[in-house]
Amino acid sequence: MILDRRLLRVLRAALSPFLLAVLCGIAGGVLVLLQARTLSRVVAGVFLGGQGLMHVAPLMTGLLGIMLLRALATLLGEVSAGRLAVQVKTRLRAALLERMFGAGPAGLRGQQSGELANTAMQGIEALDAYFSQYLPQVVLAAALPLIILAVVFPIDLLSALVLLLTAPLIPVFMVLIGQASEKLTRRQFRSLSRMSAFFLDTLQGLETLKTLGQSARQEERILAVSERYRAATMSVLRVTFLSALVLELVGTLSTAVIAVQIGLRLLYGRVGFEEAFFLLLLAPEFYQPLRQLGARFHAGMSGVAAAKRIFEIFDLPAEGQASVPGPGVLPKGRPGRLAVRFEDVYYRYPGSELNALTGASFIIQPGEHVALVGHSGAGKSTLVDLLLRFDVPQRGRILLGAWEARALDLNAWRALVAWVPQRPHLFHASIAANLRLGWPGADDAALWDALRLAGLDDFARSLPAGLDTPVGEGGARLSGGQAQRLALARAYLKNAPLLVLDEPTAHLDPENTAAFLTAARALHSASGAAVLTVAHSRQTAAEADRIVVLDGGRVVEEGTHASLLARSGAYAALVGGTR
Repeated sequence: MILDRRLLRVLRAALSPFLLAVLCGIAGGVLVLLQARTLSRVVAGVFLGGQGLMHVAPLMTGLLGIMLLRALATLLGEVSAGRLAVQVKTRLRAALLERMFGAGPAGLRGQQSGELANTAMQGIEALDAYFSQYLPQVVLAAALPLIILAVVFPIDLLSALVLLLTAPLIPVFMVLIGQASEKLTRRQFRSLSRMSAFFLDTLQGLETLKTLGQSARQEERILAVSERYRAATMSVLRVTFLSALVLELVGTLSTAVIAVQIGLRLLYGRVGFEEAFFLLLLAPEFYQPLRQLGARFHAGMSGVAAAKRIFEIFDLPAEGQASVPGPGVLPKGRPGRLAVRFEDVYYRYPGSELNALTGASFIIQPGEHVALVGHSGAGKSTLVDLLLRFDVPQRGRILLGAWEARALDLNAWRALVAWVPQRPHLFHASIAANLRLGWPGADDAALWDALRLAGLDDFARSLPAGLDTPVGEGGARLSGGQAQRLALARAYLKNAPLLVLDEPTAHLDPENTAAFLTAARALHSASGAAVLTVAHSRQTAAEADRIVVLDGGRVVEEGTHASLLARSGAYAALVGGTR
């Protein structure tokens, strides 16, 4: 049997519809017994007892009522099983998405977005048959044959022994076939996930493929990936059809053995007609739950294969949670201007032998603009990740005002920080919807004010729908500079005491860089927030009030642009080089 313990724990949240589905199935089995007994009495009375319609009318009425009740029990059981699957899938999908969000960018680093999307959609859907069909049928396959045996034993010991000895054949063959198909089912799900991930990567990189003239070659690779998935699916179907043949054959032959021995004993008068007919009616019903379990076995195995990947995602490490004593939450009301302090911060990536940050210490005063510069690998991105609480340092402290990062709830800390990355993500929604991610309660006047400070108000007014104009997926309908300034306006609307600009002009031309820096100055002046800019160019670094230079994870210099150039040290070498 394929009973995954973690899936059974998930079942506890929807135990009521599961129990109702099982009870309806058992009720249907009991009604089968009553139906067979009533029908055997009717047939025996009419053909052997010479009874007319008037004599068997009460039995016929009862038989009709039993059939209607059986149909009702079947319908109610299927509805309950469907409700069970819906509840479990809804809860599990919500928990999976919450876990993905809880893992954060650091936890999902190295995962393929297409594969994650496939797991959240198709993987969860694969559990439908496991919960709505397979699990209830496991209970029914154990309970109904025992109920039938309990009825048959007092009537005919030989038939009961035949049923008892032949019944285990179906589960035995089912387990043997399951061992052969388990690897095939896992391979099929992995192939589907890889195909989804590969196809999404291809769509996202279509522009690059076209410009490099590789779209035709990529099409061939998609066909190859699709062919591997087709081959894996056909392997699973081959085993599925073979197992269905074997299980049906075992059930049919077992029923035939019952029929032959009853027929021979009936011929020699060793069993009564009514009892013999009753036993013949029960024989197929005895094997039916086991045959249905075999038919649903592969659907259940597909669910378990998907569940293994789902629980792998649940096991991903979580983002840095509050880990030192502290208030945990912020006081009511928006915090004012705050200083940011890095105090002797150390961080080493898992599996690495070298520190990404070694004793990094510096301060950003309230309202001050500080630029962070350094060669690639100096620790700039690591520092920003720690500041955004995608991870926590092994040593040292990061403070915003009086609040230490590790002492605050994640949401409370991130309420204090606004962020504009190198490539800000704009959703396939309107300008207003993208801006309101920074402040959901902002009215149109606040949105226009933010656009004005970002230098985008004239552009937005020229659009056919104004603020309601969709920007396209990833801001496809905007230029790079417009997308970057829209993200800056969104960060301004958050009204956080700290604004982090992570190499915001790295992918902009000089004209758009100048426009972005102008907008950043205006928004900084209006908000009064402390600003940390990870700068990649001399032009961007020169905008800051003070510059912090990182090298090998250490702070090696601090000062203004002019003073650092005058020292002819690390900063002067950095901006005077090819970067």
